[in-house]
Amino acid sequence: MPEGHTIHRLARRLGETLGGRPVSASSPQGRFEGGAAAIDGRTLLRAEAWGKYLFCDFGTGMALHVHLGLIGKFRTAAHPPEEPTGAIRLRLVGEGTTWDLSGPTRCELVPPDEQDRIVSRLGPDPLRRDADPAAARDRLARTERPIAATLLDQSIIAGIGNVYRAELLFLCGIHPARASSAVSDDEFDAIWSETVRLMRIGERSGRITTTDPAEIGRPRSRMRREDRLYVYHRDHCRRCGTPLRTDRIGGRPITHCPSCQPAGRRRRRALSR
Repeated sequence: MPEGHTIHRLARRLGETLGGRPVSASSPQGRFEGGAAAIDGRTLLRAEAWGKYLFCDFGTGMALHVHLGLIGKFRTAAHPPEEPTGAIRLRLVGEGTTWDLSGPTRCELVPPDEQDRIVSRLGPDPLRRDADPAAARDRLARTERPIAATLLDQSIIAGIGNVYRAELLFLCGIHPARASSAVSDDEFDAIWSETVRLMRIGERSGRITTTDPAEIGRPRSRMRREDRLYVYHRDHCRRCGTPLRTDRIGGRPITHCPSCQPAGRRRRRALSR
């Protein structure tokens, strides 16, 4: 499932390529004909992300709400648009760009109160300027659930997925099974600041990169795929070489380093920059 940086990047790109001009909307698949007709010919006023949720305002009084889920894709297509192939739920055509949406979990028009209800269920989004990390800190302090489980809970922090949680806990030296309430204020501050930093990098580049260029020996723009992560989908710790361990926490597997993320005690480490 795309993590929060992907949806923020998508919102930005939609605004850059379609914003401020009338947009042609259609549903080649036929499953969103009514919604497409409602926004067809309207101007995209705003596209914004909150965690893994996308909202587009076409000035109709209803917001286009998209959640990509596990298999959804919202990507540019050939322009001028060619005959659609596959299950295209929504096609948006602007003056110079065509976007096709396929396979989303949600694609619907929602009134303002429904958008507010969706957002109210989400925790602070590290990529939003109005984010309040204190709300997330308070929720973590009140639960004994493992930190690896709560980082996936979108009601606590919106936008973190399986890749970021593994990398964040490694960078902060925290064992994934640690009770959330046992995370110190300093450790939470480190988790939050690293989330903001890494997601900003991901939003700009379009890919998740958590490694320090100084450690890899090349800038992020020239890193190979296998250079970009410390523990996720790896067999050995990139820093110390220790064989990694994979546990299932929060319903998802998470890989961690027994040496860099020791269980049962706190460990302070310098974060990469």
